Amino acid sequence: MRRSAILILSVLIAAAVLFLLLRLLPGDPANALVSVGADPEQIEAARRQVGSDLPLTEQFLRFVSSLARFELGKSFVSGAPVLAEIGNRLRVTLPLTLAAFVTAILLALPLGIISAVKSDRWYGAAISVISQLGIAVPVFWIGILLVTVFAVDFRLFPSGGFPSRGWSAPGAALHSLVLPVATIAIVMAASLIRYVRSATQDVLRSDYLRTARALGASFSGALIRHGIRNGAVPVISVLGIELASTLLGAVVVERVFSLPGLGSMLLLAIEQRDYPNVQGVLFISTLIVLIVGFAADVTQRMIDPRLRGHMAGAAS
Repeated sequence: MRRSAILILSVLIAAAVLFLLLRLLPGDPANALVSVGADPEQIEAARRQVGSDLPLTEQFLRFVSSLARFELGKSFVSGAPVLAEIGNRLRVTLPLTLAAFVTAILLALPLGIISAVKSDRWYGAAISVISQLGIAVPVFWIGILLVTVFAVDFRLFPSGGFPSRGWSAPGAALHSLVLPVATIAIVMAASLIRYVRSATQDVLRSDYLRTARALGASFSGALIRHGIRNGAVPVISVLGIELASTLLGAVVVERVFSLPGLGSMLLLAIEQRDYPNVQGVLFISTLIVLIVGFAADVTQRMIDPRLRGHMAGAAS
């Protein structure tokens, strides 16, 4: 209940900050509705249409009231409901992000554990070095490299785009997401390997693992039974951050691969000064990030009873 209250308060604060920051930008939202050389009467009519002629307090109350009804307005350019357009774009962004997230975990967990357990072997050190290089390389460069090799040279996958029929053609949709997913997964896995390696090293130096070995448990059995659960607690918080940053950073990958996702919608809305779309995309993105952080926090407390005990002691 405490975390839920914090989540709701965070959403309200984020909405207020988002509202103020957009209003501090130069220009008027009504400029998106008028052409160059419009007379003052046309400009004033456009301001009344978008509500920018109202006092800032009244604009904010209308904004909060719309959010309470989960209405994000209509696009100035297309006239389409913002929420419906975001839903269509999320059908590309969410599968892209989640598939890359799962792939990165499947790569990072075994490689991170191996690099910690076998740190004295050449392949353990090699995994650590490669992960460091993966963090240093920009994500767009990875994408361009994959396109060059697998789309241009070998012609195994498309270099970009998404099927016009969307997920009605699941084979083509999945085929078009292979390289974008691989691009994000490589960069994310490189970062996660470091955290998994660090958490595993802490487990290997722990007293409870040595005690389990002294009681007759094998190394692998003690590591699986006692180490994974304890090592998972700090990694889960990192996973939440990585998932949130991947969702926000998908704008770069969507740009490289020309995907009609949330990131491309945001860039187009900024270019067109389409304030409802910009405001809607930023709010939904912020909301998803806050929910991911909330889920990671709750999951940590479910895994580690000590955190629940700490919270109960603080509350009492």
